[in-house]
Amino acid sequence: MAKKNQSKRLTNQHKESQGAVGIFGDEAKFHDTTVSKISHLVIEQLENEFPKLTFRHRTAIKKNEINEALKKIDPELGQTLFVSNSSIIPDGGIIEVKDDNDIWRILLVTEAKHQGKDIENIQKGNLVGKNNNQDLMAAGNAIERSHKNISEIANFMLHESHFPYILFLEGSNFLTETISIKRPDGRVVTLDYNSGMLNRLDRLTSANYGMPINTNLCKNKFVKHKDKTIMLQAASIYTQGNGEKWDVREMLDIMIEISKTSLQVLGSEIFNQITKDK
Repeated sequence: MAKKNQSKRLTNQHKESQGAVGIFGDEAKFHDTTVSKISHLVIEQLENEFPKLTFRHRTAIKKNEINEALKKIDPELGQTLFVSNSSIIPDGGIIEVKDDNDIWRILLVTEAKHQGKDIENIQKGNLVGKNNNQDLMAAGNAIERSHKNISEIANFMLHESHFPYILFLEGSNFLTETISIKRPDGRVVTLDYNSGMLNRLDRLTSANYGMPINTNLCKNKFVKHKDKTIMLQAASIYTQGNGEKWDVREMLDIMIEISKTSLQVLGSEIFNQITKDK
C-alpha cells in the first residue's frame, strides 16, 4: 500500500509541475532519489502518450517465471531450480506493457550502481588504504554482480527481439576521461581513466559485446558468421564518465527513450490497441 500511495503522490506532483523538475528540484541529482521512483514517472509519461495501452511496474521476476519462459522456447531449457522462491530484483524494477493477446511484455529494466568514492574522499581530504596514507583506493568487484541480473533477464527475454536493460553507472571506478581533484590543503590529485587500479568499465562491457557505452542498444543485433545468424542481447550501459552524479532528468529521458524503442519493436503486436477507436 505504501508503494501505491508513493506512486500516486509522485504522479500528482508530476502533473502539477509538468515533469520531473518539480518533483526533484532544479539541482536534483542521483543521490536524491532512486531509479525505482523514476520508473513510476516513466509509466506516467507512457500512459499520457499511449492512453490505449496498459502498463505496469513490478519489482521482481521470479526464477521459476524465467524457467517457464525458457521451456516455451525449448523443453530442455529451464530445468534447474534449487530455491523455489528465488527472484531477480533490479534496482528500478521492471516496466511492462500488455500486448494484443493480453500477455505482459517487458519495456524497461533498470539498475543504477555506484562504485568508487575516490572523488568524495579527495574533496574531504580523507586518506585511504590499510595505513591511511593513500589518495586512491583500489577498485573492488561488487559491480560484477550486475552480470547475474543481466543474464537472467536475457534468459527471460530470449524469445524477444529487444533487450531494454539499462545500467546506470556512477563513481570514480567508471571514468571515461582523466580528471583532477583538489584536496582541502590545495594539493591536486589526478585520476587516470585508463588506470587498471581504478577503472572497472571493462568488467562490464561483456554485457554489451564491447559496443559503445552511453548508447541505446535496446534493439537486438543480429550478426552473421559463416552459415549462422546469432542474436545479441546487449545491455545499454550509461556512465557520466567524469565522476559526476547523475541528473534525474537525464536518467528519465534515457529511460523513456528506451521504453519507446521497446514499443517500436513490439509495434505489430500492440498495434490494434494503439489504433482502435481512432
